[in-house]
Amino acid sequence: MAGGERICLVLLTGLGDVVHGLPLVNALKRDDPTRRITWVVEPMPAPLLQGHAALDGVVVYHKKRGLAGLRELRRALRGRRFDLAINLNIYFKSVWPTVLSGAPVRLGFDRERSRDMVWLFHNRRLPPRPRQHTQDMFLEFLATLGVPADPLEWRMELTDDERVEQASFFDRLGRDRPVVSIVPATANPKKDWLADRFAQVVDALEHDFGYRTMLVGGPSERERAIADVIEAHASATPVRALGDSIRRLIWLLDGSDLVIAPDTGPVHIARALGVPVIGLYGHTNPWRVGPYHWCQDLWVDAYTDLGAVADPSAWDPKQGRMERITVDEVLERVERARLRHMGPPGGGAT
Repeated sequence: MAGGERICLVLLTGLGDVVHGLPLVNALKRDDPTRRITWVVEPMPAPLLQGHAALDGVVVYHKKRGLAGLRELRRALRGRRFDLAINLNIYFKSVWPTVLSGAPVRLGFDRERSRDMVWLFHNRRLPPRPRQHTQDMFLEFLATLGVPADPLEWRMELTDDERVEQASFFDRLGRDRPVVSIVPATANPKKDWLADRFAQVVDALEHDFGYRTMLVGGPSERERAIADVIEAHASATPVRALGDSIRRLIWLLDGSDLVIAPDTGPVHIARALGVPVIGLYGHTNPWRVGPYHWCQDLWVDAYTDLGAVADPSAWDPKQGRMERITVDEVLERVERARLRHMGPPGGGAT
């Protein structure tokens, strides 16, 4: 790449994918600090990018507003004069910001890994390759551009005010015991583990391990209902910390000593923060969507068939696999985390 490029990076959603995009902007800026990088994103994950040091601008695309949202997007991008658009998405909704960027070079995935004919709107494409972990697929863009990826950095940092808020919360909670954050629900019910089994894990964590438990996630009716079931079946009372603030979710996970979750965005936030993660996988392939190169000894993998070799290119969901995960398997990973990954109470690295 030449120096001083103006780059429009298109990565709209979801939460985990946006986390996977952070090492790209960090590498691009590290390679040439004069680059100007603008990220186009949808509203839900946008707070992840708030104040990020590698970004010179964030444009929020309100896709749900239809034509009005497109007009807002066109106005926001007009006059920015990009040299390069990098489209990390594979769905048609990403075509609009890619084209409206006006960049003469539009880099995206190859035909085989794109959907909805998105590849037709790119005039430069990645070489065809098998699907692999999302993070590895995103890093292919750096290789194509000749930009070194290492060291891999997320640089998800809290503001001073957020640090104060975080300290106040965990001081009230008490710092005498390790805190285990449980994410009990995902965006897809088929990826969820059973709520009554989470309740058994809560009791074991509180009574046998001496840990404090906390339920984290979003504010949806389904998430609240799952939290209700966990609380009804558990003899211990976990701290309920559901809410709609992504920034609050970041500092809750950052202050945790361990996270237990199925395939959902907070897993990748925890990984970026250096917090140990016990990932529960059955419906989806952890070798494609698990925390990147992180705590693989703590995963419960009910997706890969017994005796089979893990295959990151496998993407098809498997039905009824989450129910195969037992409470004993999860608690065995908790003990393993205690011995191998957890330090003194107080949360992961930042």
